[in-house]
Amino acid sequence: MKRRYSVLVFAAVIGVMMAADSPFIGKWKLNPAKSQFAGTTMTIDLLPSGEMQMTAEGQSYKFKIDSKEYPAFWGMTASWKQVDPNTWETVYKQGTMTTTSVTTISADGKTMTTKSTGRKPNGEDFQVSATSVRVSGGPGLAGKWKSTEVKASTENWEISANGDDGLTMKIVDYNAVCSVKFDGKDYPCTGPTMPKDFMMSAKKTGPRTVEFTEKMDGKVVFADVFRVSPDGKTLVDEATPAPIF
Repeated sequence: MKRRYSVLVFAAVIGVMMAADSPFIGKWKLNPAKSQFAGTTMTIDLLPSGEMQMTAEGQSYKFKIDSKEYPAFWGMTASWKQVDPNTWETVYKQGTMTTTSVTTISADGKTMTTKSTGRKPNGEDFQVSATSVRVSGGPGLAGKWKSTEVKASTENWEISANGDDGLTMKIVDYNAVCSVKFDGKDYPCTGPTMPKDFMMSAKKTGPRTVEFTEKMDGKVVFADVFRVSPDGKTLVDEATPAPIF
């Protein structure tokens, strides 16, 4: 359910009310200040066909800067247009949600800033900003970029028991729900912004740890590890994208 390599840190809003062996169950709120979003890489290639190709988050998609919609990451569509020589506007659509991103490259071509705004399915407005530095390539968008600073909004999660051997996780702001069993089998996730071909499997690896595998079209795109602190007050989600071959 992530969209990047990340280390997300959640604080318990309502503590666990159930058995001591169910430390995940409760209401959690993302603490952006303690979470790690930066350090990710993104590559934009200019192809011989004249198309651009963006590769990030374990996925890749092609597009042209012509204001037309193209299939993008996570079941989204993306339409790109150039505002001026150093600025691009991208409109992403995913289910009922639309996000507008404005990307600007500094005059020396070394720094990229992206500011994204939109409205969550729960009606709450959000804003995310990211700053990246050029690792290689150029000029313009083309090249490899590494994020150095990301500012994200909060998220509220509710985790409940799915029988005696599973969990149901809901990202409240997005009305996204995944119900899984600890049997390694794939289960669908639902919600107005969830891709129809998104699946998740889970395995319990310890009293306070669970490993999740996320798939798109049957292909692994992310691996997650959930850990709850011994005092039950902090939930850490380490999410890592699968490599692209």
